[in-house]
Amino acid sequence: MAEHNRSVFLTGCSRGIGLEIARECLRKGWKVIGTARKSDFPDVLKKQSRFKGIHLDLSDLSRLKEEILQILDQEKPDVLINNAGIFVDADHAGPDDHWLEVWDQTMNINLKAPALLCKWFLNFHTKPNSQTSGASIINIASRASYRGDTQEYAAYAASKAGLVGLTKSIARDYSKRGVVAYSVAPGFIETDMAKDAVNLLGKDHVTAGSAFDEITQPDEVAKLVAFLAEGSIPHASGQTFHINGGSYMI
Repeated sequence: MAEHNRSVFLTGCSRGIGLEIARECLRKGWKVIGTARKSDFPDVLKKQSRFKGIHLDLSDLSRLKEEILQILDQEKPDVLINNAGIFVDADHAGPDDHWLEVWDQTMNINLKAPALLCKWFLNFHTKPNSQTSGASIINIASRASYRGDTQEYAAYAASKAGLVGLTKSIARDYSKRGVVAYSVAPGFIETDMAKDAVNLLGKDHVTAGSAFDEITQPDEVAKLVAFLAEGSIPHASGQTFHINGGSYMI
């Protein structure tokens, strides 16, 4: 049964896909607790009474638990959306110490932090005497989870593939306990940050292999995520939903 009064905990919502997810959830009348590492939240969010912005450094795993448990206890979100992530290159031809530094940083932010958030969210919703029904986890993965990326971005692809595996494992054990989990795997999305790549490489290069001439827009991803957050298709738990302009099909 779809829920029309949801409370959403969303990481990485100051720009790009996360910003559009926040806006779409707010348009539905839901409460959104959104995070950003350092950047300020845009006015389009701050002026919304149902939005609460929190600065949170997902790379600092040692300090994360206290802050997250406080959010869970105070806000009681029934939807967790792990959107925050980094995309950093590390060439195999480069020095080992830099390569390992990028891998550690990428895994901490893209996989370990979301895994911890899922762990604490699940514990919150399945503790004794919990009345949980209809809670959802949505992990924003990537097309690279399935088709890989260039060798410089292998850490990113590996981290997002791990996120898909995490989602499936959660779904197998927790769906019958009232918490479903989905992955969403976007391809190249025309965010402000991605426009630099479009300007550098050209639109034809970016859309090569796509079924469309246009680049996928972030609001399309947001609409898909919000639909999953409604809770109307619980038996799709564990599935990955691809949105990539037809550039990767299963």
